[in-house]
Amino acid sequence: MLVLITPTGTGWVDPGAINSVEFLHRGDIASVAGQYSYLPSPIALMTEDAYGKETAQALFEAIYGHWSRLPAETRPKLYLFGLSLGALNSDRSFDFYDIIDDPFDGALWAGPPFRSDTWREVTAHRDPDSPAWLPQFRGGAVVRFGNHFGGYEKGKVPWGTFRLAYLQHSSDPIVFFEPQALYRKPAWMNVPRGPEVSPDLKWYPIVTMFQLAADMHAGIAPKGFGHTYAPMDYVRAWLALTEPQGWTEQDLQRLREKLNTYNAR
Repeated sequence: MLVLITPTGTGWVDPGAINSVEFLHRGDIASVAGQYSYLPSPIALMTEDAYGKETAQALFEAIYGHWSRLPAETRPKLYLFGLSLGALNSDRSFDFYDIIDDPFDGALWAGPPFRSDTWREVTAHRDPDSPAWLPQFRGGAVVRFGNHFGGYEKGKVPWGTFRLAYLQHSSDPIVFFEPQALYRKPAWMNVPRGPEVSPDLKWYPIVTMFQLAADMHAGIAPKGFGHTYAPMDYVRAWLALTEPQGWTEQDLQRLREKLNTYNAR
């Protein structure tokens, strides 16, 4: 496997994300990333928005260009990964029209910011029987969503060879903030709500938007909630997306425990 990583604003790559896929594929994997800023993601998003997009595009063109010239039967599988601002810029790094004749294998985008174009399009046009916090899109043939309660297995049709996976908590303010909450109730607040969202949370014009903005900029959550993604979340996502062979449920439980130990250090 080859994983092309778009990091957060500071160049940070979540150890839980990369360690999990390396363990699942038993080290037969290479990863590459390029740092484009030294600023935290919220500040980089406001002041250096173009840098992240341009760097992600340049890196994708170099890696994909080389990969696409390799013999198809022997080249590694190519996946994209991004967390938070990295997910936004990873999404912006390529044009579907440029890869349609030779697509890479897929992408995992965790905690995608609400400004992410593909995420917004898919969520807005989700299948009508699915909630905004865990959408299903066209039966799950290309795009699937998951969290630490599952989701990737909910596809109504087989997941194709080109796969996009989103990892998002229903309590993540970076994902679910929207300026329109100023004057209308967000869809993720409708019933049924995500299991992490309190039923006592009410929508009020103006007030709710500022509450969400404060949570987005200053909120802190334990791993597995909010904008903090736990190793076990990544294990579940990579397992569904890449389908590594030879893993039993007992093996996976040992892996989750080992990654949690690493992440606690």
